[in-house]
Amino acid sequence: MALTPLAEALTQLIEWAPPVPNVEYVDLGDALGRVLAEPVQADVDVPSFDNSAMDGYAVRAADLPGTLTVSQRIPAGAPAATLQPGTAARIFTGGMMPPGADTVVMQEDAQQNADQVTILGCVTQGQHVRYRGADIVAQSEILSAGQWLTPQDLGLAASVGLRQLPVYRRLRVAIMTSGDELVEPGEPLQPWQIYNSNSTQLAAQLALLGVKVINRGALPDDPQVIGAALERAAREADCLITCGGVSVGEEDHVRGQIEARGELKLWKLAIKPGKPLAFGQVCGCPVFGLPGNPVSAWATFGLVVKPWLLRAQGAHNSGPRRLTAEAGFAVSKPGTREEYLRVNVTEQGRLRAELCGDQSSGVLSSVSRANALAVVPVGATFAPGDPIEVILMGDFLTAW
Repeated sequence: MALTPLAEALTQLIEWAPPVPNVEYVDLGDALGRVLAEPVQADVDVPSFDNSAMDGYAVRAADLPGTLTVSQRIPAGAPAATLQPGTAARIFTGGMMPPGADTVVMQEDAQQNADQVTILGCVTQGQHVRYRGADIVAQSEILSAGQWLTPQDLGLAASVGLRQLPVYRRLRVAIMTSGDELVEPGEPLQPWQIYNSNSTQLAAQLALLGVKVINRGALPDDPQVIGAALERAAREADCLITCGGVSVGEEDHVRGQIEARGELKLWKLAIKPGKPLAFGQVCGCPVFGLPGNPVSAWATFGLVVKPWLLRAQGAHNSGPRRLTAEAGFAVSKPGTREEYLRVNVTEQGRLRAELCGDQSSGVLSSVSRANALAVVPVGATFAPGDPIEVILMGDFLTAW
């Protein structure tokens, strides 16, 4: 079977994404990382009244220059009386502008003596006033359907008085790894065994996307056990993710058990790391079969599984940003697969990408130390100083 380019695979996978889940209303405190199901409008103006952006004095610009009588004091959260001509109101940040006032003079530009204040600096009418609706106008849309909700989005919803938001139900994603060599962290380790890092990292990546994780841990290299576990997970999850067992070795049983209970629609991608990736269905449930090497599993989740999950949750996304950096390394041999290199990007007048440790698919430490991935297209070579595309880890790991 020919290797499928990543862009082609993603187009196919998005077409195979299932209908979005049902809609539910959740409190703002539970909405972080969820996908908004309906557009949200503001019922109020923000700010809801003209207020001061500074500590100082609310005045009529027509009364200046001159010395004014301080007629009232307006802290934030207090009502304001109408400002009479020839007077000023001592006002504080967030305080309501008194009717009749049109300008705020900073306290640094004024000198008060008893109940008189003299304006010292130049004044422009309307300065330091935050007008009603300057941020948000009532009945305007503030959040769009398909938006992956961030802390700032929730703050925006709170600023217009909303307590709940309509979101899509969280997807249930079951993950399982396979291999007789795997031992869970904290357990005794034999010389021929390794700790199961893939379950932990996959669960963490899924948590960042707001899905509900069903972690089934490690399975032995037993086709019957693997097949039964796939069937059970298919009954309780919206999607399955397996790790290991989808290559061509005699002990790679996952691929065969998927095909015995469903079908494979996609197998082997033209990317490095991560070639032996599979996608299909088991008992009608979508399933991703990721490579067992930890870097390959981590990379294919971010490159392939995440875009599918976001679409399946109703999110609108255009993929991670790709920035241009100066290569601090050479790629002398053109490859037949698109390659993603772990790099550290620094800014020295321009962005510069340096390789970050061993690039082997089994070396997870270089993933932990890197802050970006450099993209090497098929057939491309690079010399130090050449421009190269990079994806920052912040974009790679979270919804875009």
